[in-house]
Amino acid sequence: MSRPLNGIAVVALAAFAALPAGGQSVCMPFGQGEQLTYGVKAARLGARGKLVMSVSGPEALRGHQALVLRSEASVGVGFVKGSDKSASWVDPVRLATLRYTQRERHVVSRSNDSVEVFPDERRWERSDGRKGETLTSDPLDVLSYIYYLRTLPLAVGATWTLNRHLDNERNPTIVTVIGRDSLQTPAGRYTGWNVEMHVRDKDHYGGSGTLRLLISDDEFRLPVRIESEMPVVGAAVMTLTGVQRAGAGSCAVPGTRQDLPR
Repeated sequence: MSRPLNGIAVVALAAFAALPAGGQSVCMPFGQGEQLTYGVKAARLGARGKLVMSVSGPEALRGHQALVLRSEASVGVGFVKGSDKSASWVDPVRLATLRYTQRERHVVSRSNDSVEVFPDERRWERSDGRKGETLTSDPLDVLSYIYYLRTLPLAVGATWTLNRHLDNERNPTIVTVIGRDSLQTPAGRYTGWNVEMHVRDKDHYGGSGTLRLLISDDEFRLPVRIESEMPVVGAAVMTLTGVQRAGAGSCAVPGTRQDLPR
């Protein structure tokens, strides 16, 4: 159903806490007004490019005040270029997807995807008429999933088996913290956790694949480096080159019962 975000993903900033169903606090180390910029290097053909992630809003959507997560990437060699634009409207109270869109343009393919998601009814409707059910009342798409990772209580050895993707065929997603690392980037030096995200995706990974992220251990939980597959150019590494914040924010990142490692 919803197409993967080519291994892309995220931003961070103003933190705020909200109360989801059940009254438990979810603290999010990101908010409106932030922008992250990445340099992209691909293994095939020596392709280079840029990825920009931003958080904006709130925007009114079906009675919710939604945060809007956006990702825009362009990669290519010479005149051979591709682009990917994705957006996710999320309910910040429970971090659940309300709408997801994606527009891909590549030499060998092009596609558009638009999905309306109704968390309380556990269902989704796609612009082409297809419909489906979700396994949870807090569904995620591939972009909001990466933001969700930043709210987890990361620790070496922790593992989560999650069934929150809005497309049931894409479940489960298995997240594992495999170690710690440090990295010097154009945006500064960061230390953090190496996280592997094992996903099911028949369209882009031939069944399954792995995204690898270095998530900073500061209060912003920045995705400092992202490694994944991209159409045409193959394996790609996205490294943080710039951080723009609208303000300062920090929060402890508590785990709810469903967020505790399994």
